[in-house]
Amino acid sequence: MRVAFVGKGGSGKTTVSALFARYVASRGLPVVAIDADINQHLGMVLGMEDQALPRPMGSHLTEIKEWLRGDNPRISSAAAMVKTTPPGRGSRLLELPSAASAGGVLTDPIHEGFAAAAPYGPWLMATGPFGESDLGVACYHSKVGAVELYLNHLVDGPGQYVVVDMTAGADSFASGLFTRFDLTFLVAEPTRQGVGVYRQYREYAADYGVAVAVVGNKVQSPQDVAFLREHVGSDLLVCLGHSGVVRGMEQGRPFGLEDLEPEVSSGLGALLEAVDGREKDWERFGRQTVEFHLRNARAWANRATGEDLAAQIDPDFVFGPQITAAGSPA
Repeated sequence: MRVAFVGKGGSGKTTVSALFARYVASRGLPVVAIDADINQHLGMVLGMEDQALPRPMGSHLTEIKEWLRGDNPRISSAAAMVKTTPPGRGSRLLELPSAASAGGVLTDPIHEGFAAAAPYGPWLMATGPFGESDLGVACYHSKVGAVELYLNHLVDGPGQYVVVDMTAGADSFASGLFTRFDLTFLVAEPTRQGVGVYRQYREYAADYGVAVAVVGNKVQSPQDVAFLREHVGSDLLVCLGHSGVVRGMEQGRPFGLEDLEPEVSSGLGALLEAVDGREKDWERFGRQTVEFHLRNARAWANRATGEDLAAQIDPDFVFGPQITAAGSPA
């Protein structure tokens, strides 16, 4: 199951996504946390030292594309593969590694090359930050394209989790990445700015069947809860207040999940219950993958590659668990 955490900058989405990834991993479940924010802080919040962080996916796009395309005859080269390129017969598909907390083994070159075990159980992958050579000439969404390709080629199911810390605000809508999730958690503070981002996200996502639930964060009073309820209605799933343990985590102090205040633990449980309550819609996923690929092809990708990228779509490829890791029907 794929989960996105979005929200206004400073809302606490990175902290909440890290807590959720740890919570899932503590139950012995496989979880890959992906830092797709331009501010690369997820590894730090998960307790990783700089030298332990994984290789950045965004700096190795050609390597990732070359492996994923496999011997798909519709993709002429890695250079012709763009962030929206869908898999087809002959493509290499991905399965989530088993739980790192249980000594999980990485079994494909993408996870072997770009995933690292974080403290307390999750695997971490990351797009990577802007480099000096990127400044002034590159768009961060070119790096986030690595996450879109990863999710396009991933075959996952119940009891398996991908947790993505997304870019702030409405930047997620710069590509079709926002449609690649089973559930999107929007972390909102009880402020006009916080609910403003919610309204914008809701409006943009309305036509695409994107499931959105609101996590109220930094809630300090019943008035804060009432404010959020007034502006987001039934989308409000849980409210998280001040936590001394979480503040300590943000300051670099280690802790166990058993140290969390009961309301924080129950809130994380509610998030997991909401994810598990979703039914994965492979038909929608496949349809929207193709839709956004065609949009990108017409808008810029045909011109950039010199090819008609509509030809990359394999009409006989079916998304879902009936496909093996080799890209052929099981």
